[in-house]
Order: sequence, then structure tokens, then C-alpha cells
Amino acid sequence: MHYFFMNKLLCTVLYATYIFPAVSYGQAREMSEEEMAQYRERVKAMFYHAYNSYLDNAYPYDELRPLTCDGQDTWGSFSLTLIDALDTLLILGNRTEFQRVTSLLQDTVDFEIDVNASVFETNIRVVGGLLSAHLLSKQAGVELEEGWPCSGPLLRMAEDAARKLLPAFQTPTGMPYGTVNLLRGVNPTETPVTCTAGVGTFILEFATLSRLTGNPVFEEVARKALRALWKTRSDIGLVGNHIDVITSKWVAQDAGIGAGIDSYFEYLVKGAIMLQDEELLFMFREFDRSVRNHTKFDDWYLWVQMHKGTVSMPVFQSLEAFWPGLQSLLGDLDSAMRTFHNYYTVWRQFGGLPEFYSIPQGYTVDKREGYPLRPELIESAMYLYRATGDPTFLQLGRDAVESIEKISRVKCGFASIKDIRDHKLDNRMESFFLAETIKYLYLLFDPENFLHNTGSTFDLGGPQGDCVLGAGGYIFNTEAHPLDPAALHCCSRAQEERLELHELLLTLSEPHGTSSNGTQRRSDSETPDPSTLGSRESIVMKPGSQRTNTLSCPTQPFSARLAVMGQVFSDNT
Repeated sequence: MHYFFMNKLLCTVLYATYIFPAVSYGQAREMSEEEMAQYRERVKAMFYHAYNSYLDNAYPYDELRPLTCDGQDTWGSFSLTLIDALDTLLILGNRTEFQRVTSLLQDTVDFEIDVNASVFETNIRVVGGLLSAHLLSKQAGVELEEGWPCSGPLLRMAEDAARKLLPAFQTPTGMPYGTVNLLRGVNPTETPVTCTAGVGTFILEFATLSRLTGNPVFEEVARKALRALWKTRSDIGLVGNHIDVITSKWVAQDAGIGAGIDSYFEYLVKGAIMLQDEELLFMFREFDRSVRNHTKFDDWYLWVQMHKGTVSMPVFQSLEAFWPGLQSLLGDLDSAMRTFHNYYTVWRQFGGLPEFYSIPQGYTVDKREGYPLRPELIESAMYLYRATGDPTFLQLGRDAVESIEKISRVKCGFASIKDIRDHKLDNRMESFFLAETIKYLYLLFDPENFLHNTGSTFDLGGPQGDCVLGAGGYIFNTEAHPLDPAALHCCSRAQEERLELHELLLTLSEPHGTSSNGTQRRSDSETPDPSTLGSRESIVMKPGSQRTNTLSCPTQPFSARLAVMGQVFSDNT
């Protein structure tokens, strides 16, 4: 049966090659700077049509319902679209509105509410959005708190939101529940079954929080969950789709790169880059080898049974379209471009990506015909254009602008497409349309955007004013919220220096080997209480003096070079 399927699939692929014209990378038309500017303005106009429609008709609800011109709460009750769109405002150049919304969120958003919230969605959209806005505050001209980026009101909001998620991680395995009540914690009747991505998509936001605040608990729980998940892989090196977080038993054993698994793989790669972490990169390399061996066929990725490797679903899911962009971060450009070609062929067939596409049939899957304006293919186009300069990826951007404008634009914003075949619309505008789809489109057409900085410009910041920040190398979380790795290094170093100073003062002021109360002093291997570090003041520098800039925060950001040269670790790692 497996042999029959593979032969049928091969025939279908050959059929599709002739019926649907291939995208020729060598023949795509170059765009002039004037054309690029025109498309930037069109994307910007799309953003403001959606954003203003949300403010006028839906705020303070989470999301806009564009067909009825009203709002609804979806993932909590956080004014979610406002948080998700905040960093996009700055990327489009609107510092004034960024500053207004920053103040508004501080005054209106409260996480002490009796609401059942998705742990995964709250993390990537709310925690990620607030962290990104915090780290971009200087770029936006916001008045900064002393010690930024290691302190600030948006950072405290992000920490408050993340604390509300911590009860979900209190399981025997360390893998989190999927839902938590923000006021009461985990409901006693909460299901222990959650998706793989819901376990493995925390390391970016939680490590950022830990390293900015000095509180290790967030990074610790994220790492524990990743390691627990790693231990559950099958004998052929794959993970399934849904797992019981109490018993570590797999409930859904379909393995692939799409829905339910996707951002787990994404965070292993991006976590490795942002944290310069070889363990995370090793995990991904092992998974990647198994994925290629058991799920890849002719540059498509199928769904297979995680233990046997037999095909369970011969479908392409729109969420899988992030994969070529991820491959580009590791320098695997040939494979990335071939897979992108397959996905772009589907886009050209329908004017968008259906949620599920049957590869053997070359058509949509029943009840999975929708396109909720997802960003993944545009995201991959942005990464690949940055890596190759190939105008094919600009062509995808043009196609996306034309399709979304023609099919999805309504009086109050942009509506999700319920059926990509006949372009029926759904009464919802997901917050990720402003957080991701618009952002990646704009960045595709804006090669000089500050987020594309490769170290030519930077700011100084940090507790001593000597950290190099904003030099580029931003890492996008899975909701497209950019995080500056240099800020993590800056605040981690500040914490270490305060600890070293504290130890030095103890050494100078106390009898050797004892503390002021006569007890044995803490050894170097013991962990300090991070809650006490923020209150300690440096007395090494004289008031008003400035430390010589050692450039210990990287000025040549690894990920900016990474997308072009395929390098993950700097030479001195």
C-alpha cells in the first residue's frame, strides 16, 4: 500500500509540473526602487485600514469582526490586536502612535482576571508582543526608565503575564497544560493532552524574560519542557502531534512539520541562535535528519506515523510554509527554494494557501478550504529574499498584496477567507494579520528597514550605558515579534557584574571564609537569589563616570550574517 501511494504521488507531482507552470527563479522580474516604494505604501495603507477599523469598531475587544463591524474576545480579554500590532506600528515608522498605545496598554490591560487563556497563544502574542515593544522603546522615542532594557513598564507587564502561565508547568513531566485560568491557575478538570508546539514554544520569550529581569524561573521551566519533550521521541527520531503532559504518552502519533508541531522546531533553531545554545541546535539537527528521512518526498513534507514512518496524511498544510524560511537560517538554501517553489505553486492555483492541500489530488481537502490570511509563505519569502536577492520572492509579495486586497478587503478591515475556492469570507480578522502578515510583507519590500540592520548602526544602553543595542540580528518569535539578542547579553552581564561586586565587597569586609554573621560564605557553585540582585547598586564607578565600552554585546549580530552565510555560531563560540 505504501508502494502504491508513492507511485500515485509521483504521478501526481509529474502531472502538476505540466498543468501548473513552474515558478522560474531566473525569469522573475526585478523591481525598481520606485516600485518597491509603491508596494510599501500599499502595504502601509492595508495596515491602517485594518488597524483603524479595529480601533473604531472593536477596541477594547481582542479582535475585529470585519463583516459585522464589531469586536469579540478570542484568546483572553487583553485588547489583543493592540498588543499584537504595537511593534508593527514602529516598523512602519509611526512612533507617535506607538508611544500612545504604549501608555494606553499600561493604563488599561490587567492580567488579574477570571479568564481561561491558552498558555501557548498568551505567550507568543501577549508576552512576546510586550517584550518586543519593550526592547524597541528606545527606537520609538519612548521615555526610558533608568536601567533600560533591564527594567521598564512593558517588561513588568510581560513578566506579570508570564507569571500567570507558570502554574501550567507544574506537572510531573514539566510539560505544561494547554490552558490556565489567569486568576485561579489550572482547572482541576483540565485535560492533560496538549499539542507538541504547546509544549516546545516558550524558550524565546521565557529566556528573554529571565535574562532581562534576572529571574531564572522562566527559562528553567521552558528548558525543562523542551528536555522532557526530547525524551519522548520515537525510535526513528520523530515526535507526534499531541501528548499527555502527565504521563508523557503520545495521544496523536502523526509526525510532520505542520500544525501542532511547527513552532517547536522553529524555537529550537531560533533559540540556538538567540542564546548561542549548542544543545538546542543539536536537538534540531537530529529532528531534521529524521524529518528528511521519513517525511520528505520530492521537496514536499508528508505526515507519517511517528514510530513506523508510514504515510498517514499526504497533505500540505499552510502552516508548514514557514519551513523554507527556517531552512534559510541554517544556510540550506537549495532545499528551501525547492520547497518554496512547491508551496508557491499552490498559492498561484488559488490566490492563497488553503489550510490543507491534498498532494495526490492537487486540490483542497474537505472542510479545510479556508485561508485566514496566514503569514507563513510571506515570512519564508522575506527570509529567502534577504538571503538570495532573488526577485521571485518579491513576486510572491506582489501576488499576496493583490490577492488580499482583491478578495479579503471589506468596509471594516480584512476578512478571513472561509473558502479559497469561491472566496467566501468569514467574519474574523485574526490579530496575526497585523502582527505577522502585514509586517513580513512590509519588510519584504523595505530592505533598508532598521530591523534589517547588519551592525552599521547601534545604540548604547544598559545599567552602565555601555551595552551595544539595536545593532541588528533580531530574532522573530512565532508571532513575528522581534527580539534583540544583545539586550539579553547586556542584562545578563549586568546581573553577573553586580553579583561579582557583591562577592568582592564581602571578601574585603569580612573575615576570610565567613559572612558577617559568622557563617560559612556561599560557594561559587551555589545559585544566588535573583530577586535580590536588582536592588544592589554598583559602587565601582564614581558618580557621573562612564565605563570604557568593551563592546561585549555583539556589534556584528550573528543572525544577520546567518541568513546570508548559513552560520549559526560565531567563530569564538
